[in-house]
Order: sequence, then structure tokens, then C-alpha cells
Amino acid sequence: MTKHISETPATQFLRKHGAVFSEHPYAYEEHGGTTVSARALGVDEHHVVKTLVMQDEAARPLIILMHGDRKVSTKNLARQIGCKSVEPCKPEVANRHSGYLIGGTSPFATRKALPVYMEESILALQKIYINGGRRGYLIGMAPQSVADLLQAKAVQCALDE
Repeated sequence: MTKHISETPATQFLRKHGAVFSEHPYAYEEHGGTTVSARALGVDEHHVVKTLVMQDEAARPLIILMHGDRKVSTKNLARQIGCKSVEPCKPEVANRHSGYLIGGTSPFATRKALPVYMEESILALQKIYINGGRRGYLIGMAPQSVADLLQAKAVQCALDE
């Protein structure tokens, strides 16, 4: 018997597009990040993918998908996407762009259509765990299907945490 998990805009989007995904609820911890979710799911933190809302020098928002155990080199990202600079959005700004709360940001079905960039090495993994649109809720998917659904562009901007 599986526990019923209420739909989020992200899961509605995925079902509408016939995406194959598994659902993984866990006990959310404030500021616990991917360390907590990886431990709760019993998976390598490298396979848990963060959805980060950032902005360029003109305050145009974008999403970068990054391994849970890596940071984004904003310099490398900016250079690869042809911007002068990239920086994380303030939480309230990120919430406004994505329509999700920080800690529950999914790259699927964001309030505004945002360009999505994905750390290239994520594509080498067999399965990733990415936020399903709510705190304490990850979905497991093949990274290529995430990239295809989001029309994500591969970039190389990972730094060791």
C-alpha cells in the first residue's frame, strides 16, 4: 500500500507528458539540503540534484540543475551561457519566479518559463532524484528524460563542495 501523495504542479506536468518517475517522500529538515534527503532515501548525494534559481546581470532568471554534493561556479556558468555574471536569486525572488518554496523548488512547471541548464555530468547517471515540487518530496527519474522535458542545455560548472 503506497501512501497517497498529493499532486504538485510538477507531478501534474510530468503525468501530462507521460514521464516515468518514482516518488520519494521524506522528512524535510530546514536547511538540511541534499545531505538530509540523500540520507533519508539511502542514495548517494551525488545523485540528488538541486534546482537552483539564479539570475544574470540583467536580473533575468534561470535554473541550474546541480549535483547535491557540488556547488555552481557562477563564473563558469556565466561564461558558458554568454552572460557577464550569474548569481543566486534571493529566496523571495526565487519563489516568485518558480512558484515554489525554497527547499521545494522543482524545475518542472515553474510559474514563469525559465531557461534550464544542467551540469553535464548529471547525464551520465542512471537515475537522479530531483525535487517534485514540495519540501520533503523527491522524484526519481532518468536524467535524459529530465533534460528532454525541460529542454535543458548541458553546461560544465560544477565545483567540489
